[in-house]
Amino acid sequence: MMNLEMPKAVSVIMRSFNEAWAIGGSMRELFLQDFEGDIELIVIDSGSSDGSIEIIQSEPRARLIQIPLGTYVPGPVLNMGAREATHDWLVYLNADATPVGKDWLNHLLRAFLKNPQSGAAFSRQIPRPDCQAVFAHDYDRCFGPERESVNWEHFFSMVSCVTHKKVLEKVPIREDLQYAEDDEWTRRMIAEGYSVEYALDSVVMHSHNYTLKQTYKRAFGDAKAMAATSELHPDRVKFHYYVIFGWLKDCWKDLKWCADEGRMAEFPHALCVRWAMRLGRRAGHRAGWKHYQRDL
Repeated sequence: MMNLEMPKAVSVIMRSFNEAWAIGGSMRELFLQDFEGDIELIVIDSGSSDGSIEIIQSEPRARLIQIPLGTYVPGPVLNMGAREATHDWLVYLNADATPVGKDWLNHLLRAFLKNPQSGAAFSRQIPRPDCQAVFAHDYDRCFGPERESVNWEHFFSMVSCVTHKKVLEKVPIREDLQYAEDDEWTRRMIAEGYSVEYALDSVVMHSHNYTLKQTYKRAFGDAKAMAATSELHPDRVKFHYYVIFGWLKDCWKDLKWCADEGRMAEFPHALCVRWAMRLGRRAGHRAGWKHYQRDL
């Protein structure tokens, strides 16, 4: 579907909100890439108040677009970045995702170019040194060299990825989802005949240590958004099976991982996080069916 030649220019679209602690490093590593072409950087900030604006403005190669605080919705922002982009090749990079090494961009583009049916390619993510064990385990499961996600029904992350304007013209990003917009977008992309490629050698450092409340909120939001297209009726998501039995399975995997990594002291915390995740996903799935007016 695409012309399989290494692009001579890319537009990088970066979403920013109160990430002064990371955005300077992310921009610096972006412009240190060995990519032999032009890199356009568009930063869309949604009301930062922590000094992020000043850091962005200190980078002369960055074009800053500001939207009002409280108006951020992923789809409209991502589509806006694509419309503002000068170049056809679009790279989405979160402000708190720091490229590792000078070949992050080249490896990402090559992963896309290896398949003429490609619609998107996404990078490997590795956790930051302060990442708590339960979340570090998830990065291993999702992105590691022996990643579990390869056997999942579907997996994609927009934190660091590449696509093309021609793909977005055919499969635009949905604009009414607050969470999981990348999952929904790539599912539709695959339904249109495109492939999604994984760039193992394209690496960014990116992780979050969520509180239990944040964990529940994120799990709820993701499940609510994914319920818009899910075929799994909420009545089939039984508490005893999905929450209790699922939680036990999650914890068994965490136990083995923590033991292998010498992080057993963090296992009790993992028990609590997995419980919050399971409760959030079940509640969010039901709320999503109701929100999208599907028959309960």
